[in-house]
Amino acid sequence: MEISIDTASEIASVALSHEGGLEAEVTWRCRRNHTAELLPTIKRLLSQAGTTKQELAAVFACTGPGMYTGLRVGVSTAQGLGYALKLPVIGVGRLELDAYQHAVFPGRIVAVHRAGRGELAWAAYRSRPWRQVTAPRLDWPAEVVRRARGRSLFCGEVDDELAAAIEEALGDKAVIAAPAASVRRAASLAELGYRRLAAGEGQEPGALRVVYLRPPVIGPQKR
Repeated sequence: MEISIDTASEIASVALSHEGGLEAEVTWRCRRNHTAELLPTIKRLLSQAGTTKQELAAVFACTGPGMYTGLRVGVSTAQGLGYALKLPVIGVGRLELDAYQHAVFPGRIVAVHRAGRGELAWAAYRSRPWRQVTAPRLDWPAEVVRRARGRSLFCGEVDDELAAAIEEALGDKAVIAAPAASVRRAASLAELGYRRLAAGEGQEPGALRVVYLRPPVIGPQKR
């Protein structure tokens, strides 16, 4: 059994899986209460599934980019489980998880999310085989649209203004995923995480790192 933890945004998700196949999952609007809500949710999910932490074989975690506090809570929880239970951990990026939910699309899959300061975090992927074609980066919305090419599906946090600009640039080559279809679920993390675990990519818990496309703001040091 594996556990998957995604706390990169206000929508949090936790899943239990067996060799990547979903066994149980809960996805909820956590807002900014990850510190208070994550561990009780994990405990409840394990109980409802009739299993215990001791039966876990691996831990998968979303590593961002995204909400600073949420990511720190999720990654540190994954590390704690890994250390306590002597389990391998696997990290998967948020944008890849957003895109993977649309892996059946026969073209370029572009995942975006609002990164503050008017910028977007984005990356692009293709399936068959699944691969990254543009690494996660920060850009202005106009630059994301300018780089769009060919038949492309856009998912994640695509607001009306961005959707209109994409459709103007690409016409009928653009597909905008419905908001409901862009809610990130830990089931995708379970599938991708297990695929990487089976390929021998498991890490020591201490090697798991949060992905920041922009360095976190740190207040002035007290003297």
